[in-house]
Amino acid sequence: MVIASFSYRVPREGWVPAGWTPPSADDASRKMITNNNIHIDQALKTPQFYLLWIVLCFNVTTGIGVIGVAKTMMTEIFGTTLPLIVNSAFAATYVFMISVFNMCGRFFWASMSDYISRKNTYYCFFVLGIVLYLSIPFAAAQVSVNLAVTWLVMFYAATMVIFTMYGGGFATIPAYLTDIFGTKYVGGNHGRLLTAWSTAGVLGPLAITQLRQMSVTNSIRDLAAKIDPAAFQEKFGAGIAQLDQLVAAKAVTIVRLMEIAPAGTVDPTSSVYNTTMYAMAELLVIALICNTMVRPVHTRHHMEEEAGGMRTGSVAAAE
Repeated sequence: MVIASFSYRVPREGWVPAGWTPPSADDASRKMITNNNIHIDQALKTPQFYLLWIVLCFNVTTGIGVIGVAKTMMTEIFGTTLPLIVNSAFAATYVFMISVFNMCGRFFWASMSDYISRKNTYYCFFVLGIVLYLSIPFAAAQVSVNLAVTWLVMFYAATMVIFTMYGGGFATIPAYLTDIFGTKYVGGNHGRLLTAWSTAGVLGPLAITQLRQMSVTNSIRDLAAKIDPAAFQEKFGAGIAQLDQLVAAKAVTIVRLMEIAPAGTVDPTSSVYNTTMYAMAELLVIALICNTMVRPVHTRHHMEEEAGGMRTGSVAAAE
């Protein structure tokens, strides 16, 4: 990194890449790209900053949410239904591929945004993400009744695309900020916007943990209600009335309850992540709405050149 830092040079005045011609001002793809600058403190007074904050926060929250439970989902859902395929080696490879697709997404989506615009790129993240998050519970439910590898492939592909969009969101947001607020303070604006990532780093795992535990607890209660009280007493050495205490002590689990469940009882393990995935899809709906509301910053926030430096358009207008 130190060696790379010494290679940076400021291009000479008027330099442009060979063969490059600037797009016309009325080009539709340029409408969201400003040629002005907004002061770093003035940016905080615009709705655009907070809309982008929510866009980044929820994009990261959902990505972290899946990354945090991806291996667990794989082993719990498919390890029991397709044990000959989903073993420890498969799970380890899956974790490795998470990193690969996360990295590739940063290159792919950031490059795509240069052609389809930053706003449309985030549209892709959210519209496609909603579909993919909703497909995960569907694949989990289908593999419980039809032990076909097709559902594993569907789950694998859906999560890998989600991981590319998680990485792509990070790679694209600096350019999105530059388009909206100009180049002068992009470093400071990006630093402030990264508080959304910090928030998501807490919100994502917390939401995943709480939602999954809620689903597990509800599934255990439903299973316990189907089990003969005498069999429960013999298995756990306590009555069903003490279920909550046994669950808190991790003495009662879905796996152990399934051992004494009546024949034909459906294992609820594949559905314990449904609430989580639905919640992630709902967050993406909110982020999609916020991205739709992003517009070019009003001219009153623009900075204007003056002899002593820079001033905002609102100050100049007042003078």
